Amino acid sequence: MGNKKVSKIGVLTSGGDAPGMNAAIRAVVRTGLYHGLEVFGIMRGYSGMIDDDIFPMNSRSVANIIQRGGTVLKTARSMEFMEHAGRKIAYENLKKRGIDGLVIIGGDGSFKGAQKFSNEFDIPCIGLPGTIDKDIAGSDFTIGFDTAVNTAVGAIDKIRDTADAHDRLFIVEVMGRDAGYIALHSGISTGAENILIPETETDIEALISSLSEQEKRKKLVNIIVVAEGDKYGANEISTIIKKRLPQADTRVCILGHIQRGGSPTCLDRLIASRMGFAAVECLLNGTNNVMVGILNNQLHYTPLDHAIKAKQKISEDWLNIVKILAS
Repeated sequence: MGNKKVSKIGVLTSGGDAPGMNAAIRAVVRTGLYHGLEVFGIMRGYSGMIDDDIFPMNSRSVANIIQRGGTVLKTARSMEFMEHAGRKIAYENLKKRGIDGLVIIGGDGSFKGAQKFSNEFDIPCIGLPGTIDKDIAGSDFTIGFDTAVNTAVGAIDKIRDTADAHDRLFIVEVMGRDAGYIALHSGISTGAENILIPETETDIEALISSLSEQEKRKKLVNIIVVAEGDKYGANEISTIIKKRLPQADTRVCILGHIQRGGSPTCLDRLIASRMGFAAVECLLNGTNNVMVGILNNQLHYTPLDHAIKAKQKISEDWLNIVKILAS
């Protein structure tokens, strides 16, 4: 934790986009300006740092963006930044402008880059968890998760109407490559009969037997919510069910990138604003190389290297709720 006084800070968004990133950018820019700092926007994440696509931002730069999905600073994944030579070019570009602090809004890949960069070039970095997957430890929420879940819930509710009208079994795949949070939350909220997530081993026999049981009870409408990172995935699950239960009228719906975009919910705007404000305060008071999170409604600071190594774990309570409420 250094106490070097910052005077010019940069803000960037990196990795997958998430609704609420713009609210975080706005909070960083306006809080920085309020404290008399110069604030620079860096386009397309670490790529923009290497390409020198960096520009000064003022209060007007972030007017009318809080309600927009995506990110006005654009985002990209940078292979060059993974190499020391790329990070050195990025550092030179910051140095010539006198930028002495960074706020990185992204996921754990972005934090890995920030941690390395800061260790090599002594530029303090603050991470804000911007990812719809909610797969980062140290925060009850990540920026974008609430919006993504609400998008999934709205879509599954609509699918249930069709499933009901036709007595169909629908397998709905939601995002979540390594984490089942979107599937878990949206599945419970929509009364899904089964929820399949990467954190637990999918038991095909148990799934088939629960579907057969429901069929005997004349339960004709079934929704199975599958996280994209599940061992099988929606299409393979559908193939197995069609083979084992040919009488079931089965359909697959993959929600895909629709969950990434859209206007952020109130919760995402609030946490992004609060985290963006806190990130600048961290740089001002010398709390460096941490991720700003919110735990139990309190700001919480996790060292970047810990945020990278740790993952949010799904508690047994949730898995129990799924089992009992779907029966």
